[in-house]
Amino acid sequence: MDNQFHKEFVKHALYRMDENLRMIGICMNQLTEEEIWMKPNDSTNSIGNLLLHLCGNITQYAISSLDHRPDHRKRDKEFSSRHEGDKAQLLARLEQVVKEAQKVLKQSDEKNLINTRQVQAYTFSGIGNVMHVVEHFSYHTGQIALWTKLLQNKDLGFYDGVDLNNKNKD
Repeated sequence: MDNQFHKEFVKHALYRMDENLRMIGICMNQLTEEEIWMKPNDSTNSIGNLLLHLCGNITQYAISSLDHRPDHRKRDKEFSSRHEGDKAQLLARLEQVVKEAQKVLKQSDEKNLINTRQVQAYTFSGIGNVMHVVEHFSYHTGQIALWTKLLQNKDLGFYDGVDLNNKNKD
């Protein structure tokens, strides 16, 4: 793997993880303790469950797999938990997991990112695992944002002060 590509790949993965964390933080600041554990129906997850799930998934795919640590994930518990921590504790836990995952990613050399390993029922390279972490994190960030918008009935201001109508430039 080209060293410049490696640096660029890691830089953008770290940026996307920070962006997702930033947006989730904005959501959490607008929700009550009760709202983070609300579920509109039995086929959906509460925001609290999604935060626990993100912690488990990021730990399994980034920290455990990329850093060759034992996998102690209990995935079903992420969805069955009810009121496991208040919103400050949940957000702090997610922040710590993301920080640790970013540290592992920064320390991963090209060989670690190219080598394959099995996680859950899948065999991915380290790059595949990182892409999964970023994509999965973004997916659930979007769910948390939508749920927050439904509860608060307002724009969340993720991009306040940024002109998103600018055209692409070469």
